[in-house]
This record gives sequence, C-alpha cells and structure tokens, in this order.
Amino acid sequence: MKLDLAPRLTHRARQRATALVAATALISLAACSSGGSGDDDAGENDAASMSSYAADTTFKATEPVTFSMLWTDWPETPITDSWEVFDEIEKRTNVSLDLTNIPFSDAVEKRSLLISSGDAPDIIPLIYTGDEQQFAASGAVLPLSDYEEHMPNFRKYVEEWDLGDMVDNLRQADGKYYMTPGLQEVSVPTFTILIRKDIFDEVGAKVPETWDELRDGLEKIKAKYPDSTPLADGFEGASMLNYAAHAFGTVAGWGFGNGTFYDEDKGEFVYAATNDGYKDMVEYFHGLVEDGLLDTESFTAANDGSGTVTEKFAAGQVFAASGANGTVNDFSTALDATVGKGNYEVVQIAPPGGEAGQVVEPRNFWNGFMLTADAKNHPNFIAMLQFLDWLYYSPEARDLLRWGVEGETYTKTDGTYTLNPEYSLDAFSINPDAPTDILKDLGYSNDVLAGSTESRALKESYNAPQYVEYIDSVLSTRTPRDPFPPAPLDEAELEQASLLATPLKDTVDTNTLRFILGERPLSEWDTYVGELESQNLQGYLDLINGARERYADENG
Repeated sequence: MKLDLAPRLTHRARQRATALVAATALISLAACSSGGSGDDDAGENDAASMSSYAADTTFKATEPVTFSMLWTDWPETPITDSWEVFDEIEKRTNVSLDLTNIPFSDAVEKRSLLISSGDAPDIIPLIYTGDEQQFAASGAVLPLSDYEEHMPNFRKYVEEWDLGDMVDNLRQADGKYYMTPGLQEVSVPTFTILIRKDIFDEVGAKVPETWDELRDGLEKIKAKYPDSTPLADGFEGASMLNYAAHAFGTVAGWGFGNGTFYDEDKGEFVYAATNDGYKDMVEYFHGLVEDGLLDTESFTAANDGSGTVTEKFAAGQVFAASGANGTVNDFSTALDATVGKGNYEVVQIAPPGGEAGQVVEPRNFWNGFMLTADAKNHPNFIAMLQFLDWLYYSPEARDLLRWGVEGETYTKTDGTYTLNPEYSLDAFSINPDAPTDILKDLGYSNDVLAGSTESRALKESYNAPQYVEYIDSVLSTRTPRDPFPPAPLDEAELEQASLLATPLKDTVDTNTLRFILGERPLSEWDTYVGELESQNLQGYLDLINGARERYADENG
C-alpha cells in the first residue's frame, strides 16, 4: 500500500467537504436510455471468475487474484497495518487489493490527474453521480451498463428498491452509464435544520413545518432572548440555501450544480439564479438578516476555529442551525458542558416547506465506483466485476463493511445489530469506552466503502433513535422533487459548458451573498440578471437545452 496522508482536518471540515461533494454531484444532469448488450471481448478475460455466481451468494475467486484500487485517506482515520477489513475480504473472496492512496484534502484533483494520465488503478471508488461525466466523454472509463449481466446483486436491488428509472438517468450521450452508484433503500436529505426544541416550546413556537413558521419561531425567540441571532448556517450559507431552495422552486448552495432548473411550464431549462423562486429565497433570507434573526458570520465563515456555530449554540446565542446527524452529537456534547445533560432537546427536523410545497431534494444515490478503460484488459476482468458486485451490493458485504465479523465484533438478532462490548464505533458514539474502535483500529465503517449501499435496517442500525425519527418524518411529510429531464453533453460540449458555467456561478455566488447580507439592494435584481446575460447566459442555456432535445429525439 502506498500511503499519502493529508494534513489533519477537523471533523466539521470533513463533514462539510463530504457533503459539498455529495450535494454538488447529486443534482448533476444525466441521461436515460436502454443499455448495451455486453462486450464481445469480455469472455476472454474470465479467469478466476465464478460460473455459478448469483445474487446473495458469496463471491470467491477460483484462484487468488489481486485488483488495484484507488483509496482516499481520511486524516482522522488513516489506513494502518492493523486494518483487518482487507484480510477479511481476502479470506472470503480470494481477492487482495493493491491500494494507491491519495489524501482527502485534494482527492478529486489527484484522482483526475491519475485517470487523465493513464496511471490510475483499475477500480475508482468514491464516485458520486456526475463525477463520471468528463471521463465517460473522453473514453477514460468503461461503460458499466455493458457488463451489468455480471452484477446480479446490483440488478436485484435496483429492482427491489425501485431504482431503475434513477439508474437510467445516469446514462450519457451514447445511452450508456459509466458508474454504478451506491444504492439506498431510503433517501433523505443529509443536511437540514437542527433546533433547540425546548426553547421553541418555551416561547410558544411550534416545530416549524414551513420557512414562514420558522421565521415566526425565530421572532418569538428573539423577543425572549434579544441578544441572540437565533438562526445560523455554519457552512458559508451553502448548506442552508441547498435544502431551502427546493421549497422555493429552485436550486442553490451545495445543490446549485450546473445552475439550471427545468421549467415545466416552458418545457425547457432556465438558469436557476434568475428565476422567481431564487429571488423569493434571497428576499426571505435578506429579511431574516434585516431583523437580526440570522447570524451573518455563519454565512461567510466555516464552522471551525473560534466563534463557531457549535460554540454559539452552546452559549445560547443560536437556537437553530444547519447540520447533519453527526452535528446533533456535536451540539449535544457542547450543550452538556454549558446547560447540562437533560436540560435541553436538540431535534433534527424535516427541511421546511415553502411556496413550491413540502418538497425536498430528489431521491438520490450514494457513492459508487468506475472502472478505468484499461480494466477491460485485466485477465480477471469478469471476476473483478463479480467481486465488486459482491463488495458493493451484497447484504453479506454490507454488514461486513459496516460492523465487521458477525460473532466477533457484533451480533445480529432478529435484524438488530449489537456491537460487542469490547468494541467501539466512536464516529457514532457507540460503546465509546471500549478499547478497540472498529473503524480506527480495524477498518470497518470506513468512509470509502461502508454505507455506499444500505438497506433501511442497516442505515438505522448505527444511527441514534433521533435520526430514525428524522427519517420517518421526512418520508411521511415531504415529497422528493422529480428529477430533471436528461441533458447529457458530449466531450466538446462539456468543455464549452465548463468555460461558460464558471464565471456565471462566480457572479451568482458573489451576488447571492451580497443581496442576503444587504450589501447590494434587491432593487438591483434586474441589473444583476443583466450581468449574467452579458456573460453569454443564453449561449449556455442553448447548450443544455440542445442536449436535452437531442437526447429526447434519439431515445424517445
């Protein structure tokens, strides 16, 4: 193994960066069509493969094989010689992994350089939807849709969890998909608002179901605690604007993606940052700033270092903030020291609704993998496909990657997972005093492979009951927005679109913040739109809509 470790990042920085990658990728435009029928040469490279391999069975190569894989090292949990996860994988499958390690801090850039130079290992994990587009367009990675017949677990759970249409949306301009994603039986927004429910109760405010109800609660809190700025983000606004945007009928923040939004009435893509919903969203948050309800520092600075949202939450200066499941633990730990255990209640609520309805982001995938174009020439190529199908999609591997070895590190009774008392999983505050951490010491629950594909039961097994309640609340009260129509770009179009999209987004990011903070008056909205139009906005939209029309014509 080649280790290349990055400087240490804080937990918050890691969480923010991970969410940014996920949220940006999740709204990338893709395409839909039927897949290929398989490659004529694939059968020549079937050494060590299983002739009887099927879904829900253990893959075991008929002879020892080694596959090369790119591995991203998280600085908090660097890979070590004691990680038995790789030994256990080899024991079960007869496969050893030759890892090329890259640091988390610049993983996307280093991955791109390795693939572009032809030096990448065969297996490229930690790929979110959209990451593959540039490599697919250049032919640097394989069309995995040509080989799905060798992946029975993938096919089974796509069908069982009703994900077929979503997989079709991964297809590129040639009608093929070039990555297979992590499959999630249930999908809910990772980031949302966390509130001090005890304080909302104290001032007579209900748990907000809409952004207007949230404002009402914030006003009551401000009246009771005039020195507070009760709402904060902590992720430079990008988190809160991401999940708020859906309620206003637009996209923003981490979810801005390529900046387009499909207008059903017009039957075409428009630029999200110029539509009425985006303007309404900006006006809403500007109003919060004007009335002292929104912590402006949290829209301009990250939640690390001094003066963090966590510190403000603990000090009673902030009573509602952006966060994920892990943020609940961060806030609770901080409040234990200031308010005391049992004297507060932090609740993760479903993202509030708004003028577009009780709407949240579309149902989404989690990270999956690509294969480099050269992988097809590996003498054990079919065995590689079977191995990855087992590793990513089989229930056996899912349990192994999350919990370790049943009977040794955990037990499973009637679907309930229990970590044995001598083992901990500090990342989720499970058995924190146990001597051996199954992640840091053994490599289970690692960030590269664990959690990529999960049943609802497995997702709930390591999360706190409060998060299970959050899942229930989202699934029962919110509607995922429909995905946009596919508009896949070819290689030349991708390059042209990138050149146009970057300055447009820079203008959007700068002016969104200025409008919200009051540094630019909202009376200049039309002038701002004109500034975007002067950057060839129409040419950019013509590219996207041209791709949509072409794909619709070719694929029906």
